[in-house]
Amino acid sequence: MKGIANFAASKLSKFRKDEEGVTAIEYGLIAGAIAVAIIAVLLILGEDINALFETTSDALQQASGGSDG
Repeated sequence: MKGIANFAASKLSKFRKDEEGVTAIEYGLIAGAIAVAIIAVLLILGEDINALFETTSDALQQASGGSDG
């Protein structure tokens, strides 16, 4: 019976010291926070970024002398 108790105690001790799962959760939370930050920036600056690309596209079309329908 002592063998089983010692075995269980050693496994429980090893489980408490194992931080691999915690690290994975931390990385997941960091990735989620970065995704939320990117979405927030895109929502705030989305129209400005779109206008910048349209202006750039128009300038390139005028510089090349072409028209795109």
